[in-house]
Amino acid sequence: MDLTLPPKVTPRAFARLAEINADAAEPQALRVAVEGGGCSGFQYDIKFDAATEDDLVLASEGQKVLIDPVSLPFLANAVIDFTEELIGARFVIENPNATASCGCGTSFSI
Repeated sequence: MDLTLPPKVTPRAFARLAEINADAAEPQALRVAVEGGGCSGFQYDIKFDAATEDDLVLASEGQKVLIDPVSLPFLANAVIDFTEELIGARFVIENPNATASCGCGTSFSI
């Protein structure tokens, strides 16, 4: 496995971001970060934010996903997607670096 590959964002995730930003005067970028904590050791923090100079910016059709340099190694080769299920709709991360994760999908270990 090559851990130097950046994360990917699915067309479905970019499409949902475009829907969210459709009526916005200024489109917001989606930040995906990794923080310590959660029931498995690390947890994802997904929120709207402005880009900083050292962010990795993944863009498509005017939409942006931001990843800070500290989180980037934890998200190498990951896929950021959007899912709609009976329990709700949310952005999800398929992370091949995670050796275990909790049932809610927001906490993981490496």
